[in-house]
Amino acid sequence: MDRKKFLTTATLTAFSYSIFGCVKPVGDRFEGSCETSKDILGPFYRPDAPFRSDLTSSKNANPIINIVGAVYQDDCQTPIPEALVEIWHCDGAGGYDNTSDEYRYRASWETNDEGQYVFKTQMPGKYLNGKLYRPAHIHFRVSAKGHNELISQLYFQGDPHITNDPWASSPNAVHRIVPIIPVGTGGELTVEFNIYLKGN
Repeated sequence: MDRKKFLTTATLTAFSYSIFGCVKPVGDRFEGSCETSKDILGPFYRPDAPFRSDLTSSKNANPIINIVGAVYQDDCQTPIPEALVEIWHCDGAGGYDNTSDEYRYRASWETNDEGQYVFKTQMPGKYLNGKLYRPAHIHFRVSAKGHNELISQLYFQGDPHITNDPWASSPNAVHRIVPIIPVGTGGELTVEFNIYLKGN
């Protein structure tokens, strides 16, 4: 993807993200095309992450970021309660906690009755993948009864390393490159990432 195309895509993501998917009535129900695209699991997944929503650490100087969203069925509008949302990401220096009992920057959470979830964490760092840096990203694993499991990654608009990353620059990732929104007066940041699961 060349620079001009990347900048155009990044500018339009906020708009296209908000209207992602096409919903149409079929009899007394709706059908949609808003399934969230998959991404690689990566080598650093750890099962049994703690059930918590706050992943922040006083030892990390990176900005605090709130990740908010909801999990929906593939009609693009029906929320899924009690969906299990697992996230993990590297620390500010680009390292993953693969062994400690603290499970740093790893967490699990269940959606509420409206399908909503929220995590409070800190901006991930970056690390070399071969000769190139991977863009900052957060891994997601989402599962719910009656739906296909989703393994994916969230990226951030404006990250210059997206352009050359084989996964983040894929057309399938465009709706997972989200804007970062300053919220309040304390310097905290927020991203919204709604997730759409395909039924099985």
